[in-house]
Amino acid sequence: MTERGPVDLVRLADGENSVVVRVAGPTTGVLPWDGCLDVDIVVASEFAKGHLTEVSLLPEDLDDWAEALELLAVGRPVRWMDDGRNPEIRITPKGPYISRGEVLNAIEVVVRDTAVSLTSVCVVVRLPDDWVDVQRLRLAQVRAAWPSGQG
Repeated sequence: MTERGPVDLVRLADGENSVVVRVAGPTTGVLPWDGCLDVDIVVASEFAKGHLTEVSLLPEDLDDWAEALELLAVGRPVRWMDDGRNPEIRITPKGPYISRGEVLNAIEVVVRDTAVSLTSVCVVVRLPDDWVDVQRLRLAQVRAAWPSGQG
């Protein structure tokens, strides 16, 4: 198995607020490797910062993220990882937002850790028009780095 560095599966950031789901690699201690990935979730704003570790994604979680991106592409809200096993991430499109004369898309992102800390954080992130396509590319990078069932 080759060593790979962390890869951001999700990066929603605008310079003030951000939500990042970073894949560290295959879950350690799982033999044979079953496609489960260890991730960190980091939420940051001027007001609050949060970092969740010991989160694991199954191959079906990546499939669910792909489906969520299709809904987001047409302006629909999504709930991802809402099975109680991991922190839930909700993304709600909020429409155009004007910042310094530039029109950007605004989304509200809520990360709820109902499994461990019972805490939630909500941030609004302003993103360019192609933000969903960028997230699709990130998903493809994760799948290329760690094809399901191969370490």
